[in-house]
Amino acid sequence: MWPSMAAGKSLRKRMSNNIYATHSEDLSETMVETQISNRGSFSPRKSFIAQETFKLFVSSWNVGGITPPDNLSLEDLLDTQNSMADIYVLGFQEIVPLNAGNILGSENSNISKTWNALIKETLNKRMEIEGRLQNTEFGETPRVHPIKMHNSTNSSASDFQCIISKQLVGIYITIWVRAELHEHISYPSVSRVGCGLLGRLGNKGAVSVRFWLWQTSICFVCSHLASGGKEGDEKQRNADAARILSHTIFPTSPLQKLPRNILDHDRVIWLGDLNYRINLPEATTRNLVKNKEWSILLQNDQLKTELAKDHVFEGWHEEEIKFAPTYKYNQNSDDYYGCNKRIKEKKRRSPAWCDRIIWFGNGLKQIQYNRGGMRLSDHRPVQAIFMAEVDVLSNKFDDL
Repeated sequence: MWPSMAAGKSLRKRMSNNIYATHSEDLSETMVETQISNRGSFSPRKSFIAQETFKLFVSSWNVGGITPPDNLSLEDLLDTQNSMADIYVLGFQEIVPLNAGNILGSENSNISKTWNALIKETLNKRMEIEGRLQNTEFGETPRVHPIKMHNSTNSSASDFQCIISKQLVGIYITIWVRAELHEHISYPSVSRVGCGLLGRLGNKGAVSVRFWLWQTSICFVCSHLASGGKEGDEKQRNADAARILSHTIFPTSPLQKLPRNILDHDRVIWLGDLNYRINLPEATTRNLVKNKEWSILLQNDQLKTELAKDHVFEGWHEEEIKFAPTYKYNQNSDDYYGCNKRIKEKKRRSPAWCDRIIWFGNGLKQIQYNRGGMRLSDHRPVQAIFMAEVDVLSNKFDDL
């Protein structure tokens, strides 16, 4: 633990710069400029609301402070071997080591830029392949996005563009959309809340992002909650989640009544290292994991228990888990950390589903929930696919 005087001094400096309890439209890492006038551009008598469905890919990964090598393949993380989504939401935790320098010092965005470059390369490489395959097929090509829209003047219709990316110490969220969707996105903004040292620093906390897609507001929360495997540590995780929900405030606009809080949005997805553990002795947990007894383990999963008791995330939903715990692994290995009994007991970590994706509200249908196989860190990434209903303002039938 660092001296409280030094931490307090740094906290005052950071809070004065609105770093860890702030809402902003200044998306300094990445923001593609968007038009905000499209919502009122049609005559009421000539327009109507149609509902379209869009495919969202959401993934969260704690990368353990490890810098990605330049040749790291993200095909598994982005699941690009399967059909492409319309929107990709990638959340990371610990993109930098959580040491005193990174927590109390200036924010380093070099690593987040490296991740974004790898994501861009992977998504657009896949789209090039998909485009070539469609051009060589006979007959009608399959529809790969819900609506045929005007192409961006700056890029081809197959490109994915990053519309928002934002960092809070080790927490990082980046959102990519098909280029043809870009002109229909408006009011992007972010809000960052620290829950770490002194209850406010950014070694733990959340970065929340919201935007409108046509007439529907969508919010994503990427978080890293309190760690700890002792009995009762889940209460601090509950408190972190409650603080994020209460302190996340988005800016409003004189031109449009915009949602201010997370739960005010039409579609809400929360992803991250939530850090909830399994309330069983370590030996029992390891044996059940070895035998793939997921149902017994999940009966003792802290998040499931806290949800059932309405202690946290009241009204939120999680798809059934049918995959192995995502934490804690030996790096570059499929073996759980601590399977070697020579490791001291206090350093051992019982396997757990620390990494989760949950959602709130209507208009979302989850069709996939699994984990990836990336072995860069001591966590495995989790992945989810949602079909999201979106209200689209259209003047297609002007002449009817």
